[in-house]
Amino acid sequence: MFLKLIRGTNPGVIFLIILTLGLFWISAFLNPHLPGSYIYETRPMPFYGIIKFLFNGKPLPGVIFSFLLLSGMILLVTNFNTTVFFINERTFLPALIYVLFSALIPQNQTLNPVLPAALFLMLAVMRIMDSYRKPGIAFNFFDAGILISFGSLFYANLVWFGILLLTGIALLRTVNIKEIAISFLGLVTPYIMIIGLFYVLGKDIGTFLADIKENLFGYSPEYSFTRLTIVVLIYSALIILVSIGFLIARMNSKKIQSRKTFSLLIWGFVISLVLYFSLPSVSVEIIWLTGIPASYFLAHYFVFVKDKILPEIFFTGFYLLVLLIQVFYIF
Repeated sequence: MFLKLIRGTNPGVIFLIILTLGLFWISAFLNPHLPGSYIYETRPMPFYGIIKFLFNGKPLPGVIFSFLLLSGMILLVTNFNTTVFFINERTFLPALIYVLFSALIPQNQTLNPVLPAALFLMLAVMRIMDSYRKPGIAFNFFDAGILISFGSLFYANLVWFGILLLTGIALLRTVNIKEIAISFLGLVTPYIMIIGLFYVLGKDIGTFLADIKENLFGYSPEYSFTRLTIVVLIYSALIILVSIGFLIARMNSKKIQSRKTFSLLIWGFVISLVLYFSLPSVSVEIIWLTGIPASYFLAHYFVFVKDKILPEIFFTGFYLLVLLIQVFYIF
């Protein structure tokens, strides 16, 4: 069975991930395109503005750059479970599932600020969980705050994930005003540095602040979903809900660190959904962030569910439907 084949960590699974990555991104290389007129494109944050300047409006180098970032991202996704071991199983499934999410919206497979921001978010979550059972003041939250803040200088709405800092303190530590303060300091430090640099260079700080406001609260064009994409999104939402229900039902049987890690991921998942449904500046690009916790929820479900037929149908169906989206997009 397909799912049984890819649950492990043998070289064949690595080959399948590489094959899937190439297969599901071939449309991006065959038909490279420029990003849409989203706010983060028309009024880019500073770090993303530098990247746009370097690529000078050329779509293919942008696709290559995003492909390389995604390759690094799936390594981080795998490494996080290997390090914390919260799924309690050595598996490459989270990486494979994240590749599927990366191909669900073909228009996202281009140069964009959310993928580099996702890398910073992943690193921040890893730093937060590294504070588990550390004595004294955990400066991990300062590091995590800086990472989230740097990521928001690519994609402004990542700053809302600063909520994870407070969540991490509440989950992992005895609440300490010093750790809350250093978390906030980590979040604001990169912005203080950028404002100071703008001042020294004689740049318009007011324009920078206006760009931040527009990126957070402005209006991005609505994405036009195809009927097939709507079907696949509903299908993926169904299996994500099933996997979350499966996880919650078994949460008390897990080790403390695993429970806290999954709790932090659930918070990240909820934050991304709230942003999508409440902020007009957030569009389908948020799937780069939503896909991180969703990949772990689904991987946990597919690894531990005892039913053999239903998860096989869920996974194979999801794989084939995303492949179908890619085929229709090419032709």
